[in-house]
Amino acid sequence: MKYLFTVLLVLTVSTAVFAGGFQLNEHGARAMAQGGAWAARAYDGSAIFFNPAGLGFQKQGSVYLGTTIIMPKSTFYGPTNLGQATKNEMVAQTFTPINIYATYPITENLHVGIGVNNPYGLGTEWPSNWSGRYITQKVDLTSFYFSPTVAYKVNDQLSLGVGFNYVTGDVSLSRIVSPGDAKVALDLSGTGTGFNAGAIFKVTPELSFGASYRSSVKIDASGSAKFTPTSALFPEGDASASLELPATAFVGVAYKVMENFELEADYQYVGWSSYKELAIKFKKDNSTSVSPKNYENVYILRIGGEYTMDALQIRFGYLFDKNPVTDHYSEPLLPDADRNGINIGLGYKINEALHVDVSYLFLKFADRAVTNTEVQFDGTYQATANLFGINFGYNF
Repeated sequence: MKYLFTVLLVLTVSTAVFAGGFQLNEHGARAMAQGGAWAARAYDGSAIFFNPAGLGFQKQGSVYLGTTIIMPKSTFYGPTNLGQATKNEMVAQTFTPINIYATYPITENLHVGIGVNNPYGLGTEWPSNWSGRYITQKVDLTSFYFSPTVAYKVNDQLSLGVGFNYVTGDVSLSRIVSPGDAKVALDLSGTGTGFNAGAIFKVTPELSFGASYRSSVKIDASGSAKFTPTSALFPEGDASASLELPATAFVGVAYKVMENFELEADYQYVGWSSYKELAIKFKKDNSTSVSPKNYENVYILRIGGEYTMDALQIRFGYLFDKNPVTDHYSEPLLPDADRNGINIGLGYKINEALHVDVSYLFLKFADRAVTNTEVQFDGTYQATANLFGINFGYNF
């Protein structure tokens, strides 16, 4: 019986921590408004995320900071394997991940910077009495990346950059378990380290190529599981796990169509295949439970552009985001699916030093009907999300 509850906990935690829907790529409103196609230019401080080599071509020091307001919406129809087609709507939530960058030119060719952002986050919450309450009720995930970075401009055509990532992460969840419909609350937190590197090569003043890589990060997490009411059957108390966030890479090409109009197209790789299973250890009964996930490597296609009119810049973009979760492992912890995103935005130069960027992204998830799922909770998922970004920049 104890092993059963351990398995149920693992099924709950694992997808919440690692599913593609919790990966965030909106780390600067200027890039966001262009579909995130930014690796071959990376003109502002968000280069620390998209391509650290971009710092090498910047001529001034800068501070660039902002947030993205994220409002997801999801509906589940089912469970069809139990002969039901009940409509279940996720509880409305709003998330506000941050991004902060500061850069400084040590010499004409050598730049340093530091960034703080949240590449993994968000959460899900379903009504307390919904039919999937034995699978999940509420999950929250937060992560912070602290990224000191250095870039060197080799010549007028080539810049190289490298950075170090110190990562903190926290996940909390609640759900109902049998017998007795007890409520379980699990909290885990931990730290890890990684690196990022990149290069930008300008073939001509109009044409540039960029590539960047962000390593995977292994987080050794620990925390506790609490049950209300408690029972000797439950593995309450200390728990631990090793969690691995995937490696990512960008490859992009940018072209200046005319003096005031630029276009870029990027391919982003996300190495989710490293996430094959998750093992959680419970100190109370010295048990370990393993949950297979077998995620797949995926990609994101991005295209965007920027048109400048004096102090005003008009931006637009599109992205296609492939989800890593196969039908068999789909569950309401993460109502994920392939998604299409439409982006628009504006930039305004207030004066020589100060500017502001705003952006909007609408994400439409493909309707997804799943059967024969690992958690035996089949049905159809529908989801959308609205994202609003704002950043302020100061150059010195």
